[in-house]
Amino acid sequence: MAQIVRQQRVEAYVGYHAFGLQESDDADLPVAFPDEFDFGAFLSVHPGRLDITSGGHTHTATVDVEVWDGTPPPQDLAGWDEQAEADLESTSGQLAVWSMHTGRMDDVIMLADSGGSWRVRASCAGRAEAAALSEGEGTGVGVERYLIQFWPANA
Repeated sequence: MAQIVRQQRVEAYVGYHAFGLQESDDADLPVAFPDEFDFGAFLSVHPGRLDITSGGHTHTATVDVEVWDGTPPPQDLAGWDEQAEADLESTSGQLAVWSMHTGRMDDVIMLADSGGSWRVRASCAGRAEAAALSEGEGTGVGVERYLIQFWPANA
């Protein structure tokens, strides 16, 4: 049975309905955030980068990150508004959180001590509430929450 190796909570400042997780050292990426962002997809992938589309325009989302040593158990879909899986290649084992408004944020997500191939599952709740805030008073904190799980692609 797969075990959690590491857990981390970060905040993502969402701007223009979007944020990303990108290689911490992004100098060699062919497409840096937010270039070629796909606003039609909840989760999309570019080399060294995950793009996530939010339900709200401008707010701070809570992002719980789990790194597993194998495939984590399936999530109960009833608790989530959206869920998607993808593959990600990381050259460093470290991802930074990126915002459309502010660029790179301070938080760094540690996947491993070195690069590797990862499978990722992103789940989101609170999308309608974040959208309502965007149409009303503006911003909120922690209304929309994410669980992003990583595990080795060969697991």
